[in-house]
Amino acid sequence: MNPTRIAPSLLAADWTRLGEEVRAVERAGADWLHLDIMDGHFVPNISFGPALVKALRPMATMPFDVHLMIAPADPFLAAFAEAGAEWISLHPEAGPHLHRSLQTIRALGCRPGVVLNPATPVESVAHVLDLTDLILVMTVNPGFGGQSFLRSQLQKIATLRRMIAESGRDIALQVDGGVTRETAPLCREAGADVLVAGTAVFGTPDYAEAIATLRESA
Repeated sequence: MNPTRIAPSLLAADWTRLGEEVRAVERAGADWLHLDIMDGHFVPNISFGPALVKALRPMATMPFDVHLMIAPADPFLAAFAEAGAEWISLHPEAGPHLHRSLQTIRALGCRPGVVLNPATPVESVAHVLDLTDLILVMTVNPGFGGQSFLRSQLQKIATLRRMIAESGRDIALQVDGGVTRETAPLCREAGADVLVAGTAVFGTPDYAEAIATLRESA
């Protein structure tokens, strides 16, 4: 299993100074920047689109990890790739052909990921492991930050870790939702190696300390 990587979620940042926030978390030791893209249709919230991702891309060198909570997702894959995303993840429910969507993401020069909502079974990703570089387990229902961690998803994380090991591929296993210094070690023990943290980083006065604490606790 890979070392723990921390991906602060921009959704929890101060939106009046996003460029500064991006620079700050990179200086503080963030491994990736997690960008939640919401359309008000697939999830009950609206965030931002490829124009903002493109505007922020020059602000940091760390990978941009774009999580698409939009449906349909396929028409927007090229725009996010062109905006500078290194990772693009989408939900099986966000289009009719997950296999084709993942192929498209890789053809665009990005690394493809699959996102599983709390009620989405692990079988949804079983037949596309050969096309996937990342699996994201949502430990809250997507749409809003600051929700409580769903411990019911720990078994799903563990099951996916076994599936990844059996596949023989180097697939990142990411967790998003309610990640704190208390829940980070639970996620890591279950098999996660990338932790998305919103308020646990941006809601603190010292980003470096928050990121170090998450990494150490995990």
